Amino acid sequence: MSQKFDVVVIGAGPGGYVAAIKAAQLGLKTACIEKYQDKEGKLALGGTCLNVGCIPSKALLDSSWKFYEAKNGFAVHGISTSEVKMDVAAMVGRKSQIVKGLTGGVASLFKANGVTSLQGHGKLLAGKKVELTKPDGTTEVIEADNIILASGSRPIDIPPAPVDQNVIVDSTGALEFQAVPERLGVIGAGVIGLELGSVWSRLGSKVTVLEALEKFLPAADEAVAKEAQKTFTKQGLDIKLGARVTGSKVNGNEVVVNYTDKDGEQNITFDRLIVAVGRRPVTTDLLAADSGVDIDERGFIFVNDQCETSVPGVYAIGDVVRGLMLAHKASEEGIMVVERIKGHKTQMNYDLIPSVIYTHPEIAWVGKTEQTLKAEGVEVNVGSFPFAASGRAMAANDTGGFVKVIADAKTDRVLGVHVIGPGAAELVQQGAIGMEFGTSAEDIGMMVFSHPTLSEALHEAALAVNGGAIHIQNKKKR
Repeated sequence: MSQKFDVVVIGAGPGGYVAAIKAAQLGLKTACIEKYQDKEGKLALGGTCLNVGCIPSKALLDSSWKFYEAKNGFAVHGISTSEVKMDVAAMVGRKSQIVKGLTGGVASLFKANGVTSLQGHGKLLAGKKVELTKPDGTTEVIEADNIILASGSRPIDIPPAPVDQNVIVDSTGALEFQAVPERLGVIGAGVIGLELGSVWSRLGSKVTVLEALEKFLPAADEAVAKEAQKTFTKQGLDIKLGARVTGSKVNGNEVVVNYTDKDGEQNITFDRLIVAVGRRPVTTDLLAADSGVDIDERGFIFVNDQCETSVPGVYAIGDVVRGLMLAHKASEEGIMVVERIKGHKTQMNYDLIPSVIYTHPEIAWVGKTEQTLKAEGVEVNVGSFPFAASGRAMAANDTGGFVKVIADAKTDRVLGVHVIGPGAAELVQQGAIGMEFGTSAEDIGMMVFSHPTLSEALHEAALAVNGGAIHIQNKKKR
């Protein structure tokens, strides 16, 4: 007799494991299927985010920035250091320990909340049944009243630069370098490429980023993107825009990359090459031919605004569906789906999903850009405040960047918050909270912010929207 559950979740990433825990908390008999194994061959929960994505990359970003600061930024504080060295193996080992602790934490949360953890590959069959293929190759069919597909995504491969995880690596391989490459190439100037490029640049690599698009960070506000490109270039990243990779050849321990740009055909040699051109949904062998669930030509599962698929009782969340591939988006979709299964009318506000790039300075935004709003014909007022005028940022010797607040010119309602600088991710989240409740720039300007804090920059930018900033000169309205 097959096992029967109220909810079966396929995938234990940030969407899947959160959905499973929430379902169990709401009294639903829940199972979560995951096949990913760590280097020791043990089940590792947490998906790409915890194992080879968000968490390990942030560990390396923090370690590399501390090294960079110790080497280049301590003197201004009156701190003298002898020769500063980086033990790359120790840095990577610390990253692995953090990952192990967090994935083990998910397993403990499953146990504490009564989630049944099943190891193996899950495949949706017709009639809301799931085929579980266990590590030993045996199979079992599981029945469920509701099924949540949360199988995540994997790096996109490109024919001109086939990944061998040795000389040419994807984002996963770039987390495991045991030495600093002298010459490092990165294909793609998106979030992953910039973060990983920054890590190894700080440690001494000569980093060249090849980006096929002519525009840098097109999803970001233009003012933020311009400031970011200037800053990264100053930090040593050689960002080549309009550079389309056409081929590569590995010669021993180096790779020659061919690309075209406005000047024609070019080539450049690297010791390591990171391919970071995006991610694609993992839906291969996820759906039986008669499952009834529809997918598009790119492998994304069709869902409505509530993440319901074409089959009643079957849902899909996270990277396998439309929208941004972000862990926090997947988690909130998981919670929304489970609450709707329980009969609640929970909705998700897709207009207020924050985006963050964890470089230094950090880059983050929520809502719309000034360019998008103007293209839509919306009249806006804009206020900006530079961290160079922030007492807290000056005390920390971290004054690059600014906060930008965009508000509707007629209603004063905040439509976008964009930050490049220290604490950007945290400041944007403050903006997102306010925007969720329909805040105006005036509302933020009337709030009391503690002093001295970085968040005062958000306060001043909101005041600047209507010409009332205190600690900078306000722009005269035309």
